[in-house]
Amino acid sequence: MSGFNLPSLIANIPALMIGFAFHEFAHAWVADRLGDPTPRSQGRLTLNPFVHLDLFGTLMAFLYQFGWAKPVMTNPQYFKGNKLRGRMLVSLAGPLMNLLTAFVALFLWYLTMHWIHGSAWSGVIALIFKAIVLMNLGLGIFNLLPIPPLDGFGVLGGILPQRLAYRLLAFEQYGMIILVLLLFTDILSKVLFPAVNGIAYAYQTIITLVLTPFLGPLWLS
Repeated sequence: MSGFNLPSLIANIPALMIGFAFHEFAHAWVADRLGDPTPRSQGRLTLNPFVHLDLFGTLMAFLYQFGWAKPVMTNPQYFKGNKLRGRMLVSLAGPLMNLLTAFVALFLWYLTMHWIHGSAWSGVIALIFKAIVLMNLGLGIFNLLPIPPLDGFGVLGGILPQRLAYRLLAFEQYGMIILVLLLFTDILSKVLFPAVNGIAYAYQTIITLVLTPFLGPLWLS
């Protein structure tokens, strides 16, 4: 799935910028809507990707399409209602935004290729759209893993009974060690690559069913 040729790496740059910007903005926006002023006060309520970049997480995403940005700081004490539920909603917002962005990008990819198929720019544009789709699927699925500091850890805390959720917080200090170990093994790729390909296929099936009656046969080449 991840290419190491120069055109693919270059196409990953706009894909990474879009993926991180939308992901972190979604976290900040939901926290802000729940009453937490922290993301706004720290300038994180923005789609400017340079505000959100984390050096190591950006490098991993650039090379492998699985990575993370600088976490949006929140204070759950400000959240309206149940604090653990608020934390879950904020955590879930980023990955869901990536999955939605991937679907919209794939939809636009189909439409664009329908109109410019065979043109001089079709190959370049297709490569950029492909990078955006795969990057956002990778970021969305990867960040749903229940390992701190990834978003899935916060989602898990909102699902578990409150007593277990608070006990779970004690494992946050070990999360980065576990994550780094997993990143340098084949364990993650065996789980994440099939998940990315499966969701991409599901998206393609849905979009084809929706657009074919109006546009006829579709292609992504």
